[in-house]
Amino acid sequence: MASQTRRSAIKNMVAGTAALSTAGMLSSFSSNDQIKSTTLKGNINHSVCRWCYESVPLEEFCAAVKKIGIRAIDLVGPNDWATLKKYDLDSSMCNGAEINLVDGWNDKKFHAQLIKNYTEMIPKVAAAGYKNLICFSGNRRGIDDETGWNNCAEGLKQIMGLAEKHKVMIVMELLNSKVNHKDYQCDKTAWGVELVKRVGSDNFKLLYDIYHMQIDEGDVIRTIKDNHQYIAHYHTGGVPGRNEIDDTQELYYPAIMKAIVGTGFKGYVAQEFIPNRKTNEERLASLDKAVKICDV
Repeated sequence: MASQTRRSAIKNMVAGTAALSTAGMLSSFSSNDQIKSTTLKGNINHSVCRWCYESVPLEEFCAAVKKIGIRAIDLVGPNDWATLKKYDLDSSMCNGAEINLVDGWNDKKFHAQLIKNYTEMIPKVAAAGYKNLICFSGNRRGIDDETGWNNCAEGLKQIMGLAEKHKVMIVMELLNSKVNHKDYQCDKTAWGVELVKRVGSDNFKLLYDIYHMQIDEGDVIRTIKDNHQYIAHYHTGGVPGRNEIDDTQELYYPAIMKAIVGTGFKGYVAQEFIPNRKTNEERLASLDKAVKICDV
């Protein structure tokens, strides 16, 4: 269900879906009463993925995350950038150039459309003052590793000059192929690292999704320490289920965050768990708790 929710959300954002109407959606949610403003330590640049909180109207969401101490929102397209700017929030992982999660750079038949999309989007990201733009390998559909690497590198190299010119980082997300994204090709850190090496640009790196990589390979802290130079961004999520990152799941996020800080990482860590709560007040309180767990 988590996979389908995100896939639907990405599809809607790519299609330019307007922000949800605020009318009647937060009858019990006013002034973020369950959230108390606190001063965070500053070692982690906190962000949050918009799609996990789509029930909360964007303006209300921006106000709430600002109060929590979050500095940015992930997976927001150009239609909503003005709202983020109104609240002095960064768009920490822009989207809108990808076709979807399954039709990606590993298949040449999608290159023409992808090159067009990214050629148009990269200058927009830069003009807005943002740095990161997401991309996906796509599903294998029988494509072996070598062909996948070659196809991805061939296509991506055609946009890297523009990305370098505009100082935009193209970031490929690592997704698990065991539970949520069956047949996705960039499903292991080693696969992504090899692609980064083949693309050969300082403006192409990986989005290390802790939830996905725990499912497909485990050994999270060692992997982060060994490959941090290839990682531009992190996502969280509780395993199993992609719910809260508290003691209801198997990962211990304070240790993971300390490992990330220890590598000298200065980018964003975005919360991407689905709150297992009924009301918007409870969901945002859960987000507040997650940020505090990760604020090492």
